Amino acid sequence: MKELIKSGISILSILLLIACGNNENKKKEIPQNKKTSVAITKESEVKINDDLLNAIYSQYTHLTVALTQGNIAEAKLAANAIEAGAQKISANSNLVTSAGAIVSAPDIEKQRIAYSQLSNEMVGLLKKAGMADAELYVHYCPMAFDNKGAVWISTTKEVRNPYFGEKMLKCGEVKETIK
Repeated sequence: MKELIKSGISILSILLLIACGNNENKKKEIPQNKKTSVAITKESEVKINDDLLNAIYSQYTHLTVALTQGNIAEAKLAANAIEAGAQKISANSNLVTSAGAIVSAPDIEKQRIAYSQLSNEMVGLLKKAGMADAELYVHYCPMAFDNKGAVWISTTKEVRNPYFGEKMLKCGEVKETIK
């Protein structure tokens, strides 16, 4: 049974890499708006107690960077990989639905709305799974969505707001730590 699970995880990892390509190479290809001061940074490695969720979180960080930069195409690539991985998590259609909404969204604002829902789901899943190594920070932007507020997850305490991008890059605060 363990061999079957390991085999499934290996296959999913390969599929996620194929769906999104090598993140390092993709990051170099992202065209930057001359006004954009957001640099692409690789978040430090984390290890979540659930291997499948670990692979999904890797794509979640890719998605967060893409939304911070306002890059619709990269956001769709990352969300597509999240959707594929989320289909393997039983009883989590909300994660699949949110990722699918990002893939099909016609603009960055609709992607950010779906990302908010996806982030809420991810927070719950990550808390339940727990961290094997490192810790994650739940950031909160009180001004997102007409002051309704929204969360996102990061490996750093530094605020890089995916809801406003360069307009309000530093808007937000750490609300919680997932260990």
